[in-house]
Amino acid sequence: MGVIIWLFIGAVGGWLAGLIMKGAGFGLLGNIVVGIVGAALAGAILPRLGLFIGGGVIGDIINAAIGACILLFIIGLVKRA
Repeated sequence: MGVIIWLFIGAVGGWLAGLIMKGAGFGLLGNIVVGIVGAALAGAILPRLGLFIGGGVIGDIINAAIGACILLFIIGLVKRA
């Protein structure tokens, strides 16, 4: 059951990041991957910056979306270079 929740959070976080970053999404599978990697990225970066978003599924989705936005921004910079 935990894997299904991970996939759901990753998909929603990646989808939100694609909307926020103006069409930088990668389809359903790509959004899941970007969301999961983004959640891991946000989990590593945000606490070091002193930002703690509430727990639960909504907090996890917000973390995943923030991390996925950061990841999509970095991918966009690499694509330009």
